[in-house]
Amino acid sequence: MYQTTKATDESTKIELGGVYKHLMTGVSHMLPLVVAGGLCIALSFVFGIEAFKEEGTLAAALMQIGGKSAFALMVPVLAGFIAFSIADRPGLAPGLIGGFIAASSGAGFIGGIIAGFIAGYSARFVVQKVVLPQSMEALKPILIVPLISSLFTGLMLIYLVAGPVAQTMTMLTDFLSGMTSANAVLLGLILGAMQCFDLGGPVNKAAYTFGVGLLASQSYLPMAAIMAAGMVPALGMGLATYLSKNKFTKTEQEAGKASFLLGLCFISEGAIPFAAKDPMRVIPSTIAGGALAGALSMFFGCTLMAPHGGLFVLAIPNAVGNVGLYILSIIAGTIVTGVMYAFLKQGQSAVEAEVEQA
Repeated sequence: MYQTTKATDESTKIELGGVYKHLMTGVSHMLPLVVAGGLCIALSFVFGIEAFKEEGTLAAALMQIGGKSAFALMVPVLAGFIAFSIADRPGLAPGLIGGFIAASSGAGFIGGIIAGFIAGYSARFVVQKVVLPQSMEALKPILIVPLISSLFTGLMLIYLVAGPVAQTMTMLTDFLSGMTSANAVLLGLILGAMQCFDLGGPVNKAAYTFGVGLLASQSYLPMAAIMAAGMVPALGMGLATYLSKNKFTKTEQEAGKASFLLGLCFISEGAIPFAAKDPMRVIPSTIAGGALAGALSMFFGCTLMAPHGGLFVLAIPNAVGNVGLYILSIIAGTIVTGVMYAFLKQGQSAVEAEVEQA
């Protein structure tokens, strides 16, 4: 009995790990489209917020590249590579088709994620369960699997999934658009804390994917809060190594400088070396600073139209709304993280320091 239960638990853990792996495969293939498309859209705003509406202009061309091409591919690629991760090449076609249906029906990135898993698992089921004569086996990967799994995925999306998910996305967008200051601050605090909790892990990626998905709905407040918070951990570690030099080795001080530069680029993973050595002090410090940065960004009504780039997107006119207050949010979060970690580091005992260095 015990062995059966243990085996079941292990199987559940493996499957959950597999689900996360499949999702991250889709996200990692989608991100280049998001970043390239988002920056092209932001560059179009250099010529004015509505300059892209003038046909034949460079602003219109940039918007076509970013908004009408890269962003149009975002959800299909997400779904396609989730399915590819589950079922290998047979899952790619139904995943792309399901993702396109999700995008065109308004179901957005949530619909794309669902489409990817439906396509992947249905394709894998057909591969494993459908047995053909040897003479017809060659038709299986190019005809049988794509046809059956694409039909199943498409019909599921059209008749069961797309409608309710599209309604949910519309409600979410309307809710974000009509948020009061108090609600906005709470959302910013939560997203900021998530962004700084595991520094590039699943919680961080969930918050980032949420913000990216809302960009396609012209909801720019959450993305600003997420990127402001995402810069804080690495910036804060750099500040802490400067404030408490006596508590850090020369190597750690150099790592702090590198971390600060990575933070400016919105690469929160710069704080990972510090979190790996001292998680009980680093993680609470990064969460506190990130939550503050996210909350302040939402409170000030800061907007961000590019999904990456850190402070360097400030060089693009109109890409960031309320620039001064946005920078203030990042500075405030960085100070909280840096000072908090420096203070906690000062309270470190000699024995703890020896263990950490070992």
